Amino acid sequence: MMTDIAMIEAARQRMNGEAIRTPLMSSPFLDEIAGRKVLIKPECLQRTGSFKFRGGWSAVSALEPEVRKRGVIAFSSGNHAQGVALAASLHGVPAVIIMPRDAPKIKIENTKAYGAEVVLYDRANEDRDAIGATLSEERGLTLIRPYDEPLVIAGQGTVGLEIAEQAQEAGIEKAEVLVCCGGGGLTSGVALALEAKASGLKVRTAEPEHFDDVARSLASGKIERNAALSGSICDAIITPQPGNITFPILKRLCGAGIAVTEEEALRAMVLAFQRLKIVVEPGGAVALAAALFHGDELETDTVIAIASGGNVDAAIMADALSRYA
Repeated sequence: MMTDIAMIEAARQRMNGEAIRTPLMSSPFLDEIAGRKVLIKPECLQRTGSFKFRGGWSAVSALEPEVRKRGVIAFSSGNHAQGVALAASLHGVPAVIIMPRDAPKIKIENTKAYGAEVVLYDRANEDRDAIGATLSEERGLTLIRPYDEPLVIAGQGTVGLEIAEQAQEAGIEKAEVLVCCGGGGLTSGVALALEAKASGLKVRTAEPEHFDDVARSLASGKIERNAALSGSICDAIITPQPGNITFPILKRLCGAGIAVTEEEALRAMVLAFQRLKIVVEPGGAVALAAALFHGDELETDTVIAIASGGNVDAAIMADALSRYA
């Protein structure tokens, strides 16, 4: 089963209003900094604070009832965790979520609050895939992968359907769509949706410096790994490498990737707070950072940046505001 536009449209039908249709936002102040028109798709306003609810709902809702009632399991640094946890809770089924010990405290607490059982692991020395496989087999749970899962990609692709519709409403026929990219679930879903519905919109990936495995993979034409698996404030999009399912889609449909510094991500967070009145986490701000501070790498007069998540620890937000406000 490979994700296609029919699966993405079916995922939106199954959502049946459960996911928020987030707007496109803009600010003349941000346009001035970027030197072009910048539109922001604030998935930080989505249920659970990130786009991940879409993929979680898509995957859980598609399970056969007898399979679903046994429960689901997922691994995540926090946003996929919360998305799956809430989707499972709304379906009345149990969820086990495997999370790294260094995940932001707010994400761990929120995942528990959605009713999930949280299992913590050391992301530098333990294999989350192995932990997930073992628990899944022992308890009869269905594993919902964070990005290398067609139904999850389909759910994330509903962001792309909305962008296509909103761009048409705004009279935008050509633009680069900048997507915060970890394993590539959101990016590949958006790219597939835009290929079918708005071919003049080109997807570009945005990642933190030193964790730009997707950009390097796109440049080399083969999957590249990150040297480290921790050590960035952009925890939401730190993955070992692009997905085996997502990378062929990215390779076919995406332009060259952009890497931003942590300082640029923090500055973008502050500007989003000041000018748009939204809260964005570091990993969710890298696309906006690319739009604002990497204009020499962009080709179109209009860019659309997805602010993919807003689950930031108060201490990081306070530090960003103290340094750049």
